[in-house]
Amino acid sequence: MLNPAIGKLIKEYKDDNSSRYQLVHDVAARARKIAEDAEANHEIIIEKPVSIAINELAAEKEKAE
Repeated sequence: MLNPAIGKLIKEYKDDNSSRYQLVHDVAARARKIAEDAEANHEIIIEKPVSIAINELAAEKEKAE
């Protein structure tokens, strides 16, 4: 599911007059937050934080439509 979400997000970020760099920034910031929260709560996350962040951003974009 990672690749379709990235392709869709890149297309939507271009439609919103944002750049791919903004997408990378948003994903990285969210992934860091996910990792920090998991560490603070002593949780083990199986999926990578970047994958989780991408899927969350894709879900947010779908809700906005």
